[in-house]
Amino acid sequence: MNMIFEKKLPIPKEVKEQYPLSDELAKVVSKRANEISDIFSGKSEKLALIIGPCSADNEDSVIDYISRLRKVQEEVEEKILIIPRIYTNKPRTTGDGYKGMLHQPNPTEKPDMYKGIVAIRQLHMRALSETGFSCADEMLYPENHRYLSDILAYVAVGARSVENQQHRLTASGLDLPVGMKNPTSGDISVMMNSITAAQHKHTFIYRGWEVHSEGNSLAHAILRGYVNKQGQSMPNYHYEDLIHLCDMYESSGLQNPGVIVDTNHANSGKKYLEQTRIAKEVLHSARHDAKIKKLLKGFMIESYIEDGSQKIGECIYGKSITDPCLGWGKTEKLIKEIAEVW
Repeated sequence: MNMIFEKKLPIPKEVKEQYPLSDELAKVVSKRANEISDIFSGKSEKLALIIGPCSADNEDSVIDYISRLRKVQEEVEEKILIIPRIYTNKPRTTGDGYKGMLHQPNPTEKPDMYKGIVAIRQLHMRALSETGFSCADEMLYPENHRYLSDILAYVAVGARSVENQQHRLTASGLDLPVGMKNPTSGDISVMMNSITAAQHKHTFIYRGWEVHSEGNSLAHAILRGYVNKQGQSMPNYHYEDLIHLCDMYESSGLQNPGVIVDTNHANSGKKYLEQTRIAKEVLHSARHDAKIKKLLKGFMIESYIEDGSQKIGECIYGKSITDPCLGWGKTEKLIKEIAEVW
């Protein structure tokens, strides 16, 4: 076996005991969970805005960014519920360079998984205590979810993970909204199968235990575009795409039909400035078709303090270390424009 076993890592229970969530903060998480659940179950007409850096690379700049979101949230609270993205597992797509905060709590140093586990828990706890935001994270590794299970507000399963059985089964045992992205191939039926699996009960192995899940009725779709066989980015947020998804939901019998539209990735061709136009087009579709408006639960937007992204080796405060993001000025304007239209 070509592996070197470095050290045994603490189990989630041990980390939670060492870095506990106070009763007061647990109440904040619970209150937010109810508000978010109401959006995805259709009880609330607010839009969920899952927004933030492609990858959380620096604790201070991430908290700086989220603190700015808190001020905007107060202005748009009647129409929008903001769920900041703190994506702590996200590496560069090619695997070259930065591996994500879980692996590298300091992007300039070598990986240290124990320090990474502590760093991501502390970052989510700091966001909660300083801003009142419970946040979203991507489920890159299903077995790691329990390190953050008492803090998170939302979980996304990425385009390269949505076909994986362990992601689907783990999602079925979570009691918070889980967004299933369409795969990079663009096959919507794969995403729908993933949602179906997540909404059902299962028995499976998780962290060395035989476990039983009750099914997650809040599992839903995320449209992020796809890549054709020539490697070209193809969008799937247009009116026809949304109507097709409505039809697939109607024939599926799934609970709580819903979609989050990812405005970046293949939908924008990673042209991050297109995110504003894409969000507005989707809102236009929702205004003109009641089925789309009922299905649309919100947007996923990649945004940070500075526009764009930095190259390997650079160290620019508040600028994405992975995919390019919308800068703060444009972000604030977009959030307010979405609230005005919705």
